[in-house]
Amino acid sequence: MAPHTATEKVSRKERLEARLTPEQKKHIEHAARIRGTSISDFVVLSADDAALRTIREQEVITLNERAREVFANALLHPPVPGARLLAAAKRYKRRATT
Repeated sequence: MAPHTATEKVSRKERLEARLTPEQKKHIEHAARIRGTSISDFVVLSADDAALRTIREQEVITLNERAREVFANALLHPPVPGARLLAAAKRYKRRATT
């Protein structure tokens, strides 16, 4: 879903309230002026961006180079199944077909 711009007309029915320090409020007001938007739009869009970024970071696994190599190697060259795994697969197939 694409983020909404400040100029789009979107039905806003939900409310969110927050307590700020005077310094936080001053920073937000200044940033909103720089962006040429209202304080409310700036806060909503910034919070939404941060929320989406947090969700994306949680859903995406980032591996370092060594971990990527190990993972890719395991996918490309899986180990031969052992006797216990083969027996479990046979039991599963028997139960799934009856």
